[in-house]
Order: sequence, then structure tokens, then C-alpha cells
Amino acid sequence: MLTWYNYLVTSSILLLLAGRLAAQTWACETGQVTFRSEAPLELISASSNELKGVIDAQTRTFAFSVMIRSFQGFNSPLQQEHFNENYLESNQYPKATFSGKIIEDIDFTQPGTYTLRTKGILTIHGVAQERIIRAVVTVSGGVMRVNAPFTVALIDHQIAIPKIVRQKIAEVISVTVQADMRARR
Repeated sequence: MLTWYNYLVTSSILLLLAGRLAAQTWACETGQVTFRSEAPLELISASSNELKGVIDAQTRTFAFSVMIRSFQGFNSPLQQEHFNENYLESNQYPKATFSGKIIEDIDFTQPGTYTLRTKGILTIHGVAQERIIRAVVTVSGGVMRVNAPFTVALIDHQIAIPKIVRQKIAEVISVTVQADMRARR
């Protein structure tokens, strides 16, 4: 039988544990994804501020996604149209995703800067590829800042580039993901 004192102590411990477990999940609603294609005849750069993501620090799992049509900043509206209709086919494949596991065992409750590796499935243009992507994560003041530069070979995701524009579109695209994640309560 629980006495009033035992009930109060048990409830307090459960509330503390619930708060600690909730703080193990980090989320972002407005991260940024930028890509850059440096080809001999043209530089193409665009970004999206609509990256969504979650990291479960306790299980070391994560999931991120970005809508392809949210990319802005192309050299021209026609270039953006070709990106969406001819290359990424965003009506058929509306988003890119990356989900998987953080390889290193890091205590994200401790402030600091950590270099880590993530292993997961990167899906672009409907084609899933297993990838290991490095990231630098800085935890400070209740914010987890993620910075992950990597490259994507278009052929790996069956994105075909016609011969006529091969000098204008790089075969390997530079991508940078930046996200400020906040602890979920």
C-alpha cells in the first residue's frame, strides 16, 4: 500500500524521468538544405529552408526530409522548372529523405561539439542508397546545431542528364544540411 509520502516521491521520480526521456528527442521544423552543381559551363545553387527532422538521442536514430519543390534560388525560373520536371521529377518523387542511426555513442545532454558518422538510407528521386554521412553537432544552450556537408552522385539516384546539358550540370552535387534542433518536452 502506498502512503502519501511514497506516492509523492514515486510521482516526483516518474515526472523527472519523463522529462529526461522527453529531452532525449530533438526536432527541427525549419532546417536548411543547400545544393551546388559546379559544371564547366554553369554554376547552379539552390536551397530549401523547409527541412524537417528528428533525432532520438536515446536510441541514436534519426529521420530527415525535405520537399523537392521547396528549393529556391536557381539562376532562372526555367532552370527551376527543369529541376522539378525533368531531373528530380518532383510530382512523382516529392521529397528526399535520410533516416538511420548515429554510429557513435554520444551523450547529447552534455554541451560540446561532436564529430559523428550517421549510417542510413538516403532516398532521392525514389532511389534509396545506403550512405554514411559525417556531421558536426554542437550542443549548447538547449540547441543542437547540425552541420553535414556531403556529395550526391546523380547516377546513384538514377537522375539522367541529357548530353546536350552535361557541360552545365555536374555529375556529383555538393549538398550541405544545417539544422537547429530543439529538445522536445
